[in-house]
Amino acid sequence: MFTIGVDFGTESGRALLVDVRNGRELASAVHTYAHGVIDKHLPRDSVSLPPDWALQDPADYLAVFQNAVPSVVQQSGVDPKEIVGIGIDFTSCTMLPTLRDGTPLCFLDQWRMHPHAWVKLWKHHAAQPQADQINALGQARGEEWVRRYGGKYSSEWFFSKALQILQEDAEIYAASERFIEAADWVVWQLTGVETRNICTAGYKAMVIDGRFPSRDFFAALDPRFADITETRMSNHFMPLGACAGRLTEEAAAWTGLMPGIAVAVANVDAHVTAPAVRVTEPGHMVMIMGTSTCDILIGDSLQEVEGMCGVVQGGVLPDTYGYEAGQSGVGDIFAWCVEHIVPPAYHDRARVDGLDLHTLLEREAALVPPGASGLLALDWWNGNRSTLVDADLSGLLLGMTLTTSAPEIYRALIEATAYGTRKIIEAFERSGLPIHDLVAAGGLPEKNALLVQIYADVSGKPIALSGSPQAPALGSAMHAAVAAGCHPDIRAAAEVMGKLKPEVVNPIPAHQRVYERLYADYAILHDYFGRGVNDVMKRLKRLRLEAFGSQQPSNGSLPQEA
Repeated sequence: MFTIGVDFGTESGRALLVDVRNGRELASAVHTYAHGVIDKHLPRDSVSLPPDWALQDPADYLAVFQNAVPSVVQQSGVDPKEIVGIGIDFTSCTMLPTLRDGTPLCFLDQWRMHPHAWVKLWKHHAAQPQADQINALGQARGEEWVRRYGGKYSSEWFFSKALQILQEDAEIYAASERFIEAADWVVWQLTGVETRNICTAGYKAMVIDGRFPSRDFFAALDPRFADITETRMSNHFMPLGACAGRLTEEAAAWTGLMPGIAVAVANVDAHVTAPAVRVTEPGHMVMIMGTSTCDILIGDSLQEVEGMCGVVQGGVLPDTYGYEAGQSGVGDIFAWCVEHIVPPAYHDRARVDGLDLHTLLEREAALVPPGASGLLALDWWNGNRSTLVDADLSGLLLGMTLTTSAPEIYRALIEATAYGTRKIIEAFERSGLPIHDLVAAGGLPEKNALLVQIYADVSGKPIALSGSPQAPALGSAMHAAVAAGCHPDIRAAAEVMGKLKPEVVNPIPAHQRVYERLYADYAILHDYFGRGVNDVMKRLKRLRLEAFGSQQPSNGSLPQEA
């Protein structure tokens, strides 16, 4: 018997077909989103977007089912009758407004030119004012959820984005009959049944012990917001690994699968990865490294950790506490470097050597000993998710001279993200959650050996590597196997389907000694710019917004390009 896992990422969706008996991966396929990340203007019209916006088109998600899933079935040669389940994972918090039947508002001609009708991708950071409002009220009232989010609720999370819709486009808010995570929305499209998973509800939407915050809390944010959970959401949350429903005839026609097979409850790309790399016990932090990084840790007890993204019982594995932290920009920072600051000579060399620019820069950066570049960076090109929880922070590169080279900058940016990870590790360990080793999964560690070694050197922790290049999709296939009854629970599935590579990357002591000195200076800059001693980054961001002219007109529509 076989299952399929579908991993919805930032730029594309990947399908993976897996044997439930041993985790053998028979076929995979990627479908790139036609519209990618919508951050400049809406598709096919002239509505432009201010800084910090990041939207998507939900039609791109359906195209993954219609293209990637049939492709893996065809490649594998497996009879569809032998495929017993399908599971999905998604970036989060990625959310959208819909009608009661699940129709996205952006599908309707009436609302297509309203930016707030579209999917708000996880890295949509324009809701920082709403996050500030939520945090101020939550802290003043002593709301229980504040502690579960390490002291701050992020602009990336659910109610920050929903409140932004209300405050900036009341028409869209009034037209919306559901606000839903994209993870749950795609499962809805497969099953015809609206469900909500406990993972995103707990980590992104303030749900504690099955309950949202009170109506009074939402009313205090805005009287019009009082009934959001009663009228536009659901308070029935399903556990991970459960069967959300059965594949409909329509979805079976998209995918080439048999109608009626099990569809697993939706999950998040980071959280679904832990069992895929056989992390089912405390003490091992899983880093899912791509455009951003999510860090997952299992705990036996409930602890308060500065700047964590959340802690949820059953949020990763049943009967344990799952902790989440992370960094808003990692691979995206390296991509920025490649796209914007690499001179033509390196492009020419890459063509001659038959390499892509990332591989060339990694090779050249590996020749630079720790400390030799004279550079030090702060890793906030896309704000800070943990531990400062502030999307208004920005990047910094210190120590450049007229001889500074692109590979040196590339290495300094990798080092900066490693320092950010060490900050997260230290926050967990200060709170009584020891971390013995790290496990790296995702696209970055698969492609960049230098990155893995730097992370080991900076953190002082050994790093194991995922045995699958598609660990999230494998984790989704494993949850599908549980939903279909092939394994009694996800721990049992992890035993036979999860995988790690045999080698471990250990810290190099000589490198550690240099990085201790560099990290000490990183920590000074981190607190100076990140904890309010000098708020120049925020002032610069305000000036940028003023220059853009991003004040919202009264009808909620955004400025149009000339």
